[in-house]
Amino acid sequence: MSAGAPRWRAMRDADLPVASAVAARVHPGYPEDDAVMAERLRLCPQGCHALAGPGDLPVGYAVGHPWLSGSVPDLDTLLGALPVPAEAWCIHDVALLPEARGHGAAGEVVGLMLAEAARRGLPEAVLVAVGDAAGFWRRHGFRSAPAAAPAGYGAGATVMVRSLVP
Repeated sequence: MSAGAPRWRAMRDADLPVASAVAARVHPGYPEDDAVMAERLRLCPQGCHALAGPGDLPVGYAVGHPWLSGSVPDLDTLLGALPVPAEAWCIHDVALLPEARGHGAAGEVVGLMLAEAARRGLPEAVLVAVGDAAGFWRRHGFRSAPAAAPAGYGAGATVMVRSLVP
């Protein structure tokens, strides 16, 4: 990323209201209760990142966590707990405000997520691509999976998977 560009840092509880506002602006068709992101942060802080812009306020966020192979939890769903043992890394959400795009931040956070999955020894990463995002995820090594996307993601959503095994 270029000098002066937003930078990724660990998400904090204080970031949750701003991250919620980012989600409402970036993903208006995919609303989630604020408790969902708060729970993901509590369950897996290593998978929650804030893209810090001016004044250290989030201009984007990314949320991921250990999960099960080839599947993703439905949208707007509390997990209660993470699966043990986990079989995959789930990239739950990546959202950047339009003004934060174009600096390579989305690709950078994919790298952070995949590094965390590798650190945990997980063999794959899974996600749901919505809208026109599938092309972005294909460029990062993901492919369509045979599993159907959970109903909450709507028509046209695609479960995607990437092997992390060398």
